[in-house]
Amino acid sequence: MLAFLTTIREAIANWWSEFTLQTKLLAVATLVVSLVMSGLTFWAVNTIQQDARLNDTRFGRDLGLLLAANVAPLIADHNLQGVSLFSQRFYSSTSSVRYMLYADESGNIFYGLPFWEPEVETSLSIERRIQLPDDYAADAEKPMVRQHQSPDGEVTDVFIPITVDGKYLGVLALGINPNPTAVISTNFTRDVTIAVFITIWVMVILAGVINALTITKPIKELLVGVKEIAEGNFKQRIDLPLGGELGELILNFNEMAERLERYEEQNIEELTAEKAKLETLVSTIADGAVLIDNNMQVILVNPTARRIFGWEGIDVSGNVLHHLPSSVQVEITHPLYEMAAGECESAEFRIHLSQPIKRTIRILLTTVLNLQRESIKGIAITVQDITREVELNEAKSHFISNVSHELRTPLFNIKSFIETLHEYSEDLSTDQQREFLETVNHETDRLTRLVNDVLDLSKLESGRRYNLDGVDLGQAIEQTLRTYRLNARDKGIELIQEVVPNLPLVVGNYDLLLQVLANLVGNALKFTTAGGKVTLRAYQVEQKPKESDRPHQVRVEISDTGIGIAPEDQEAIFDRFFRVENRVHTLEGTGLGLSIVRNIIEKHRSKVHLVSEVGVGTTFWFDLGVFE
Repeated sequence: MLAFLTTIREAIANWWSEFTLQTKLLAVATLVVSLVMSGLTFWAVNTIQQDARLNDTRFGRDLGLLLAANVAPLIADHNLQGVSLFSQRFYSSTSSVRYMLYADESGNIFYGLPFWEPEVETSLSIERRIQLPDDYAADAEKPMVRQHQSPDGEVTDVFIPITVDGKYLGVLALGINPNPTAVISTNFTRDVTIAVFITIWVMVILAGVINALTITKPIKELLVGVKEIAEGNFKQRIDLPLGGELGELILNFNEMAERLERYEEQNIEELTAEKAKLETLVSTIADGAVLIDNNMQVILVNPTARRIFGWEGIDVSGNVLHHLPSSVQVEITHPLYEMAAGECESAEFRIHLSQPIKRTIRILLTTVLNLQRESIKGIAITVQDITREVELNEAKSHFISNVSHELRTPLFNIKSFIETLHEYSEDLSTDQQREFLETVNHETDRLTRLVNDVLDLSKLESGRRYNLDGVDLGQAIEQTLRTYRLNARDKGIELIQEVVPNLPLVVGNYDLLLQVLANLVGNALKFTTAGGKVTLRAYQVEQKPKESDRPHQVRVEISDTGIGIAPEDQEAIFDRFFRVENRVHTLEGTGLGLSIVRNIIEKHRSKVHLVSEVGVGTTFWFDLGVFE
C-alpha cells in the first residue's frame, strides 16, 4: 500500500511539474476561490438547517403536549374509539404531522395514523414496537426529541409521555414534517453555490483551453517537430492554421522539413540500391553471415545464420551476444571486444553446438574498415556448418583404423608362416609344411573376404542407384538354403523353411536380397551350436483397419536358437567391424556383414529389426513392399 501511494505521489508531482507558472497560479487561485465558496455554502446551509431543526423541535414538542393532554383522559378510560376520532380530526387538520402512534407502557403500539402499516413501518423503521430508554417511565414528564432522514427531508420524532394523575399510561409518538420554507431555502442556497462553483471551473477550463490552442499547442507541436527532424524523420509537418509570428514560424519549419526530405530522398535511393545488392548477395551465400557495429548491435543477418543459430521467426536486434548460444558467447565475447577496440583484425573458432540441433561450426571474425581503412565500422561474423566434414573425417579415421587393424592380422599370419616355411622348410615334416600352407591359404581367404566386404560396403555407401523390380522371395530363400544346407548338416543344425504358399512378389533387387539372406543365415549357423535350429520365414503382414491406406508388405524372419546377443551389444551390432564374438568366443569374421545388411535393406526403404535373448536365440526381421 505504501509503495502504491508513493507511486501516485510521484505521478502527481511529475504531472504538476509539466505546467507553466501561469497555469499553476491559475489553478491555485481557482482552488482557493472554490474552497471559500464551498465553506460559505456549508456554513449557510448548516445555519439554516439548525434553525429549521430548532423550530421543528419546539413546534413538535408543543403540539405533542397539546395532543397528549387531550387524549390522556380518553386513554385512561380505555376509550380507544374516542382517541381514534380525535386523532383523525387532528391529523386531517394539519399537514405538519407525518404520523401519530400510540403505545402502551410496554412500548407496544395499539393505534397509529396513517392506517397503512407498511407506511408506518417505513417511516420509523420499526416493527409494531417503540423502543424507549429503560428509565423513560421514571422520567415521564419530559418529552424526548430526535430526528431521522427521509426522502422529503429531515423528520423530527417527538415522544410525549401520557400521564393521568401522575400515572404513566404510555407514550405518544409524533412525526413532524420539515419546514417547507427552510427546505426550499436550503436547496436554493446549495444550488446557487454549485452553479457558482461550476461556473468558476468552466471559466478556468475555457481559459486553459484557449491558452493551449493559441500558445501552448503550437509550441509543443514545434518542439515535437524539431525532435523528429533531429532524429531523421524529414516527413514531419505541422498543420496549424495560425497567423502572426507563430504562423510564420510554423511555415518556415515546414519549408525546412520539405527541403531536407528532398535531399534525403536523393541519397536514400542510391543507398537503398546498394543495400539491396548487398543483402541479396549475403542471403544467397551458403555460409552464415552476421554483421554488427562496434557496440555489438546487429545490423544484418542472413537466412543461413538464422537456421544455424535457430533464429527463424525471431527478431534478432540489439546486442548480438544476447542472442547467441552460450557456448558461442563464451568463445567469442572477448575477441569481439578486442576487435572493436582495434587490438586485432581477425579470429577463427571451432565450436560444438547442442541447440537447436547438435552440430559443429567454424566461426570467422573479420573487422570491417571504412574506405580509408583508418577506422573500424563494424565486425563481420562468418558461420560455417562443418558438421558433415567433421563426421566424415571421424568416420574416415575410424574406418582406416579398423581396416588397418583387420588387414594386419591375416597379413601378419601369412608373412609369419611363409617366413617359417622359407627358413625352416628342411627342418619341417611334410605334414607340418602342409599345415602351414593350409593356414596361409585360410588367412588368404579371410583377407579376400575382408576386401570383398569392404568393397561391397563402399559400393553401397557411395550412393549408387540400384534397380528395384519384382522379386520372388521363395526362390531367393530356396537358393540360400541350398547353399548352406551342407554346412548345416556338418554342424548338426536343422535348417527349416517356413514360406507361405503363393507369396506375392516384393519390390527389391534379387542379388542384394540374396546377399542379405546369405549374411543373416551364415551368422545364424555360426553362432548356433549342434542340435540347434535355424528357421527362415516369409509371410504377408496383416493390415489393421486403421492402416488400410498403407501398402501391403511381406515380412522376412531369420531365427536361430544360438547364443543370443546381450542387450548392451544390440545397438552396436550393425556398426562396421563390430563383432559379438569379441566378447564371447573367437569365431572368424570381418565384422562388416550386418553393416552390409543394414545398408541393403535401407536401399529397399525398410529397416532391419532385432529381437534377441542370451542363451535363447536371435531373430532378425524386415519388411518389403509388395510389387504391384
